[in-house]
Amino acid sequence: MHPTEEAAVPTRVIGLISGTSVDGIDAALVEISGTELDLKVELVAGATYPYPDELRERILAVGAGVAISMAELAEIDDAIAIVFAQAAQNIQIGHQPATLIGSHGQTVYHRPPADREMENKTTPYSRSATLTASPLPSTNAINRVSAHSPLGYSLQLGRGALIAHLTSITTVSNFRVADIAIGGHGAPLVPRVDAYLLSHPEEGRCIQNIGGIGNVAYVPSRHGDWLSKIRAWDTGPGNSLLDLAVEHLSAGAKTYDEDGNWAASGTPCHPLVEQWLNQDYFHLPPPKSTGRELFGVTYLHECLEDAQAYQLNPADILATLTELTAGSIVHSYRTFLPEMPQRVLLCGGGSRNLYLKSRLELLLPSIPVLTTDEVGLSADFKEAIAFAVLAYWRLLGIPGNLPTATGAPLEVLLGEIHQNQYSVLRQEQ
Repeated sequence: MHPTEEAAVPTRVIGLISGTSVDGIDAALVEISGTELDLKVELVAGATYPYPDELRERILAVGAGVAISMAELAEIDDAIAIVFAQAAQNIQIGHQPATLIGSHGQTVYHRPPADREMENKTTPYSRSATLTASPLPSTNAINRVSAHSPLGYSLQLGRGALIAHLTSITTVSNFRVADIAIGGHGAPLVPRVDAYLLSHPEEGRCIQNIGGIGNVAYVPSRHGDWLSKIRAWDTGPGNSLLDLAVEHLSAGAKTYDEDGNWAASGTPCHPLVEQWLNQDYFHLPPPKSTGRELFGVTYLHECLEDAQAYQLNPADILATLTELTAGSIVHSYRTFLPEMPQRVLLCGGGSRNLYLKSRLELLLPSIPVLTTDEVGLSADFKEAIAFAVLAYWRLLGIPGNLPTATGAPLEVLLGEIHQNQYSVLRQEQ
């Protein structure tokens, strides 16, 4: 059957992802039809399933660079796959079952491509390090990949083969590696989905995800060769520093600032924000990607040390870190976009932070700042929905990456397909 014929029949797919905040597994059960411009997605059910406390602590420790044995890594990998499989099973309760799962897994390490001269320097993720952008795509770039910069690396735990076995559902996982193998960052991967679900015929939009890390997709109006004009990159910290700070400042009593209320009771220290915005990453031109390797525990403690000179109270610290997230987003728009958007659409957990949203509105006074909910796509589960779409495209043979977003030289199929072997054997008999 031709892919377009297959796509005419709605497919029920589960999308699974846990972001850099490690606050739980977002599961979305969706019905998908169409291919690209005619892509249609209906959210049937969405839920977030928290990690068991012990597993979350182990994941955070690994992401922070704590040394573990290969045996321990295997245990964590299996444990994540098991809870992802449980999430897939739970989201289907009371609904017709899915036939496909797209699982992003849990990122525990991300290393963008970098110049070879960086190899002999201190870690490229320190605040003082000099970072280098990957080359922009060109038609013959594949022949030059790795000639000037080593490949990136990204590790997502929660192996798809085990999820497929436990759920008896074909599972697509490990989405980032194909893009990375040809010289891309393997991130951000959602912009192609954003393009087909959230573009507008007359309006240029920024789709701003605020998870642990913030990332933006600039989607111009659908005129001419609009797809090639899409730009996307990681803007910097989203909730990562905020969540770590809340846990630190509350002595573990809280893990996040609900609605941004704690930060809203403080006053941001603007000189400190300006100091932090001098960090090299914010001035690195796209395509670029980052993670907790830069904006993690070590970075937070350096920020807290900087704050001591200003004698900030906990609320002021949170207000200042929130201002860093908002300021880094707006700085990246003004520095790297071909033109400012006509509308900003927020998604991810940070879209529920009312104080952060108010700061973005203040810094973008002439631009409406909404959530994707307000244009018909769940802000809470958009990322999970996106990986359901990427899995769906993988089975149809449709590329999932966007070279202008990841820095890869060409479009490629994303994800490794894992079929439940018992189902395969039954089909063959």
